[in-house]
Order: sequence, then structure tokens, then C-alpha cells
Amino acid sequence: MQRSSVENFLVGILVNGLLIGTLYAIIALGYTMVYGVLQLINFAHSEVFLTGAVVAFETFRVLSPDATTGRVLNPYLVFVIALVSAMIVCGLLNIVIERLAYRPLRNAPKLVPLISAIGVSLILQDVIKLLEGVQGRFQMAVNVPPAFTQTLFKLADSNVQIRDLILLGVAAVMLFGLNRLVNHSKVGRAIRAVAQDRVTASLMGIDSNRMISLTFLIGGALGGVGGVLFALKFPNLDPYSGTIPGIKAFSAAVLGGIGSIPGAVLGGLVLGIIENFLGSLSGLVFIFPKLAFLGAIKAEYKDVGAFIALIVILIFKPSGLLGRNTTEKV
Repeated sequence: MQRSSVENFLVGILVNGLLIGTLYAIIALGYTMVYGVLQLINFAHSEVFLTGAVVAFETFRVLSPDATTGRVLNPYLVFVIALVSAMIVCGLLNIVIERLAYRPLRNAPKLVPLISAIGVSLILQDVIKLLEGVQGRFQMAVNVPPAFTQTLFKLADSNVQIRDLILLGVAAVMLFGLNRLVNHSKVGRAIRAVAQDRVTASLMGIDSNRMISLTFLIGGALGGVGGVLFALKFPNLDPYSGTIPGIKAFSAAVLGGIGSIPGAVLGGLVLGIIENFLGSLSGLVFIFPKLAFLGAIKAEYKDVGAFIALIVILIFKPSGLLGRNTTEKV
């Protein structure tokens, strides 16, 4: 009986950890794309991601079933509309951020664009607070269609819902598409050339500014996708909902190896599993009563434990799980 309980406990941690880790991976890809080209940490990406969640909130609010008119749209169609809208809005927003806040500072010391990124992040937070606050919607509860919250099957003690499969399916499509774009297309080769040597790429006829804008467009679109999926999984939003997931996604990118697309995915999954395991430790008390001291480790400590694990891993592997140590030639 105890063995069965332990197996259910571990399977539940793995399932929920993979779901959360997939969200972190999608958001982390936005950080990785920008850093890979500009060696810039786009801290405004957490608010770009939040913008995608707000777009999902507004889309589901406007297109939700109307009791007075009897209007009912297919929930999957509404989801696709939200997804496409968030990708467009967040992609264009990221281009505007790059053009106004980063491009003029491209040749400035590294610390200056970083401060600019933090400033843009705070501005976007207040813009979202203003726009939604005027409508009296500081707290936003996404109207997730009931069809998405239906349980398809149970895996150990975990209920796998339709929205969980949607999350995994959309993430898989995005990752496959990004891999094809970056590694198997002319545009991807141009982006990688700019990332390797911007000056030489320009001399070879590649428009560096255009490729950088395209990179921000792709990173913003990925952030929008992550925002919509986050809104489905965690429907209660506010203007600060992007901060903690954004920090964790950035940490996942660092954990996997900043600048590495596979590293961002692996880092997100590892961080999600570690976080979910640490947040569930108190559940072991019911299986092993002698471990009563674990009852003091509540779910709210999972963030602390996840970052401690991140620090420990980076001490032994500073370049990340899939990162490579590089030496600068002089």
C-alpha cells in the first residue's frame, strides 16, 4: 500500500512538474532568442508574456457565450483567436520595445540596456494596470470554457484535463516550428549569422537590424503563446502576474544554458519538476508519518527551494546544463 502511494506521489509530481515546466520553457525561449542575438537580457519579456495573458482574458471575455442573445462560439475557435491575437500583439509590442528602448542603446555599456529593460518592464506593468483598472478589472478572472476543464483521464492521483493536453500540444508545435525556422531555413541562417558576428553578417548583405527585429518578433510571439497557455492554466490574473513566472522562466533559460534553445526547454522542464517536488514535500507526511518535519515545508516555499537548487546546479555547471564554456580570442 505504501509503495503504491509513493508511486502515485512521484507520478503526480512528474505530471504537474512537466506541465509547469512546459510553460516555463515556452516563456524562456523568448529570453533565449533575444540573448542569443544581442547578448541582452530582455527583462521586459515578463510583461510581454503578461500582455499575452491579458489578450487571452479579453478575448474570452468578449467572445464568451451571451445569455441574452444565445450567441455561442466554439471554445476551440475562441482559443485559436486568442492565441493568434496574442502572438500578433506581443510580437509587435516586442518590436516597438526593441526599436525605442534597445536599438538607441545598442553600442552603450552593457548595464545601460539592462536598466532600460527594467524601466520598460515597470512601464508595461503600469500601462496594464491603467487600462484594466479604468474598466474596474484590476483582478482579471479568465473565463475558461468548461470544455477545457473537463478531466480526460487520471494518471496516478493527477487529473489530466483537456487544457493540459492543449498546453502540451501547442508547446510541441511551437518548439518544432521554432527549431525548423532557426535551423532549417534561410531566415534562421541569417539570424544565426547575426548572432555570431553582426558586422561580418552586414558585410555579407544581411540586414542586421531587420534580423534583430525579426528575433524580437519571434520572441514576443512565443511570450504571447506562453501568456495564453498560462491564462488557461492559472485563470486569476493581475498586473503583476507576469513577474514571478518571468523570473522563473529566465532562471530556466540560465539553468539550461542561456542562448541555447534546447537548453531553455530542458531548463524549464527541470525547474518545473524541482519546484513541484519541493512544493509537495509536505504530502510525504501522510505516506511516511516519521517524516513529520517535512510538514513545515509548505507549498509557498517551493520558489525558495527551486532557486536554491538552481544555484547549486550552476555552481557545478556555470554555463548551464547544455551551455558550453567559451573563451574570447584576443
